[in-house]
Amino acid sequence: DHFALELTHADSAWTQVASDARFGRAWSLYILEATCSFHIGVVAYLLSTPTPEAGERAELLSASEPLFNTIAVCFIPLHSKFKTFFTDFEQVFTLYTLEPEIRALATKSASPPPAKMVKAIRVHELGGPEVLKWEDVEIGEPKEGEVRVKNKAIGLNFIDVYFRKGVYKAATVPYTPGGEACGVVTAVGPGLTGRQVGDLVAYAGQPMGSYAEEQILPADRVVPVPPSIDPIVAASLLSKGMTAQFLLRSCFKEHLEFQEPHIVEPGHAVLVHAAAGGVGSLLCQWANALGATVIGTVSTKEKAAQAKEDGCHHVIINKEEDFVARVKEITSDNGVEVVYDSVGKDTFEGSLACLKTRGYMVSFGQSSGAPDPVPLSAIAVKSLFLTRPSLFNYAATRDELLGMAGEVFGNVQSGVLRVRVNHTYPLSQAAQAHEDLENRKTSGSVVLIP
Repeated sequence: DHFALELTHADSAWTQVASDARFGRAWSLYILEATCSFHIGVVAYLLSTPTPEAGERAELLSASEPLFNTIAVCFIPLHSKFKTFFTDFEQVFTLYTLEPEIRALATKSASPPPAKMVKAIRVHELGGPEVLKWEDVEIGEPKEGEVRVKNKAIGLNFIDVYFRKGVYKAATVPYTPGGEACGVVTAVGPGLTGRQVGDLVAYAGQPMGSYAEEQILPADRVVPVPPSIDPIVAASLLSKGMTAQFLLRSCFKEHLEFQEPHIVEPGHAVLVHAAAGGVGSLLCQWANALGATVIGTVSTKEKAAQAKEDGCHHVIINKEEDFVARVKEITSDNGVEVVYDSVGKDTFEGSLACLKTRGYMVSFGQSSGAPDPVPLSAIAVKSLFLTRPSLFNYAATRDELLGMAGEVFGNVQSGVLRVRVNHTYPLSQAAQAHEDLENRKTSGSVVLIP
């Protein structure tokens, strides 16, 4: 009542290392001590265990190669609890299923596949653009609830600069930067439904890691991209578009309507700093479509022309005019309902001065540095509201993410939003892209191509 094991090597011997009868049928684990290193194919040995009854299934576990001249072999009745026993065993086992006849399968198992390597930008220390390094990194298979995405285009955002400098703290260093891209799903985790290989998807926000040829992501953080939208447009749009969406629809609330978000609407005057930038351009277009009077600030005449095309009714070139005085002139000294300020230090104090009584100051960036501390008395004079929102908190749930992304893509398809991708760089040149962005040499969106 046992299988014969034929060996041609005289110096081999079996040693029992474990056995257990708690599950109704005894099983034994044996180690075959072999002094040679050639592969030994077979491999079942059954001791003091009755032949399984017809219809019963069992499993044979066999090492794929001699490891340190040792092969581990085990023949056991099929039981889920046995699998747990082997999860910590050091040898690499291959699982075989035996039919009622208990056919022993003597097959040389394939060695574990080599780790897949992809190119990515890595940050090993905080600092300037020069810390962005082009390296090989290992990528595995997606686990339950995950997908692997091969990026076609990667959005560059100023928040990437903040993390690189240490203004915002990355979870670990070294890390792969980036929080926005569009690509194709190349693998899905076990049991995942709703996403499949070949889907065109986009993602924005956490976790970071989009500056790579491929990335593994939580499946609930990717959104489907309509086939009519180019991947480069999607990669440049999702983060900035959703930012514009929640800034216009959720951050700004009138003082008597705290219970429901109050969107920008006809009759409102809004001030948008960096109006020709990635988010600024979308804010101007969208606010104009909502019927607001849009005032924008820019740094050059070229950017002023773009802001005009994007729906700014009034454009102020900061280097040539005092934007506070100009806003007061445009609004007949009334001020604006809301200021959207992504510049920070250079504009913050003046932005407060541009607001009407009970106006809203929405600070969502600091490209010129962090604003100086502001005493509460500075906003008490006109009973102002001040908020520092983050996209991560406004797209925290799957439903919020899908709703915001759907509205953004819908506005692109309807023509409300026109996306300018004025600059593309190879992913390997991310350092140059960061340098140009920080020095205000770019306008519109910047995209990295793997």
